[in-house]
Amino acid sequence: MEPQSAPHNTMWSFPFTPQDWEQTPTAVQAYVHTLHDELTQLRACVEALEARLAQNSTTSSRPPSSDSPYKKPRQRTTTAIPRKAGGKPGHPGHRQVLLAPTTMHEVRPERCACGNTTLALLRPYYTHQVLELPPIAMEVTHWVLYQGWCPDCGRWCQAQVPDEHATGYGPRFSALMGELAGTYGNGRRMVQTFCASVLGVPISLGAIQKVLDRVTEALEPHYRAIATQARHALVSYIDETPWWCTNTLHWLWVMVSERVAFYMIHPRRSKEAFAALIDDWAGILVSDGYGVYQNWVQARQTCLAHLIRTARSLAARQQAELAAYGTWALAELQRLCHMATAPPTGGEWRAWYARLCRLIEQYHDRADDAGRFARRLLREMDSLWVFLAQHGVDPTNNRAERALRFGVLWRKRSLGTASDKGNRWVERILSLRETCRLQARSTYTVLVEALTRFFQGHQPDLSWINAEVSTSPAPL
Repeated sequence: MEPQSAPHNTMWSFPFTPQDWEQTPTAVQAYVHTLHDELTQLRACVEALEARLAQNSTTSSRPPSSDSPYKKPRQRTTTAIPRKAGGKPGHPGHRQVLLAPTTMHEVRPERCACGNTTLALLRPYYTHQVLELPPIAMEVTHWVLYQGWCPDCGRWCQAQVPDEHATGYGPRFSALMGELAGTYGNGRRMVQTFCASVLGVPISLGAIQKVLDRVTEALEPHYRAIATQARHALVSYIDETPWWCTNTLHWLWVMVSERVAFYMIHPRRSKEAFAALIDDWAGILVSDGYGVYQNWVQARQTCLAHLIRTARSLAARQQAELAAYGTWALAELQRLCHMATAPPTGGEWRAWYARLCRLIEQYHDRADDAGRFARRLLREMDSLWVFLAQHGVDPTNNRAERALRFGVLWRKRSLGTASDKGNRWVERILSLRETCRLQARSTYTVLVEALTRFFQGHQPDLSWINAEVSTSPAPL
């Protein structure tokens, strides 16, 4: 057997000399080579595990709430002296809005500082507004039902409560419970405590659940209208997050456009669930790098924020080559994302594109994390700058992630739902809540109108959801 060369190292770091290595038996040299290869693989595995352990919300897709409280990054200040919190000089103010007064008092000065009590040219110069909550007194209506005996057939005839009052709770009170439990995500017992403490109305948990069931049913037309509008939007931001139903893993999906947000709870995170969410929609998709989204046949904008976090993670690696590649990729991706607010000139774009191609080509064939990230950039090349070509497309999927944030907090508080009926409640109230937020509408006003029409057996007003939008994307 031929003697083997010494293990490849930039410097000789073994506890023996090269001459001793040449005199080592061939079998021992082969064994040392095997140990060296295994040690190299072990070091790579340890480094990858340490990098994964060091991940946080800035270097991965983990939420900020998962960061350790002992490793929170300190806020960076651009000036030597930290600025005080609050509005800065030149910041536009937001004064209290003057509401329509229910009572008005005029206050005139009694005397001047000089002692004169006769003043001329009196005119108002300022209005001081005082807000106060009036005593809350519930409107309680008793429907006294009579019954009478019929002498012809010998039976008792009983009066019935009108259908719109048969539930025992009016539309405004029902809408308030829907607002507390859905729009603010409070639990049933919190709603019960509020009704007893603030409104002076003792109510059981079962009665609250029945009210919320009626709210769910009243919101069905709104939910269908929101779904229709979301599936006709030109640009949609889609994302998903885990959701638990009776300790079984489900997924909360969201499809957000400029005007509406459509939520759906599905048992799977799959192509089937994605198809159920979008139905026949065929617009521009903005999403993260999940494989189901990558197969989208229409134009797709991949989320640059996810790529930036991955690059930042590589830049923090201990291995010099990985850190250098991560730093380079991070700078180029951040520069691309900045182009959303500062469009590049032709020369700037060609220079940036040349640097990106060189970045991918230089690391494409590597077998480590740098090579995998370079191949990912090449695979998603056509999805990196759609926001520069189409008006109304953002470079990140933050719009969908913000829409999911309230659902994530709901899941953490209540651990999900316990039935399909609970899933329908979550889907509909979240869709209404986020859609009202996007259109700057009051959810309570919409709930009151929906329940009033529902109790009366009429269709609700959906014109604010079904408002016409433009039908063709405009390139920049």
